Amino acid sequence: QVQLVESGGGLVQAGGSLRLSCAASGRTFGTYAMGWFRQVPGKEREFVAAITWSGFSTDYADSVKGRFTIFRDNAKKTMYLQMNTLKPEDTAVYYCAARAFRSASMVDRDYDYWGQGTQVTVSS
Repeated sequence: QVQLVESGGGLVQAGGSLRLSCAASGRTFGTYAMGWFRQVPGKEREFVAAITWSGFSTDYADSVKGRFTIFRDNAKKTMYLQMNTLKPEDTAVYYCAARAFRSASMVDRDYDYWGQGTQVTVSS
């Protein structure tokens, strides 16, 4: 069983930066692939970034490539999403997720555990 808690969201101006954190409980964190997704009211949840259990391989949505970086610290049981050059269209609730496989996935139904979400608002 894994419990996930996101933090780091907030209000930022366009062009600014935020770093989201996802703290996990459970002894098996280091064997789980992780991902970030986001959702805007009235729209489907969309993939943002994913990382393998080791952290050696990552995937990104085209809309965030070159601006966002996903990384993890297994010793601290924490995953991060560094978001730079933020745009108003990045505004959403951001969720972290974990799956009981070592390979990452861009599909939300492949994930077994979800956090409660953290709001990111980017003003123009």
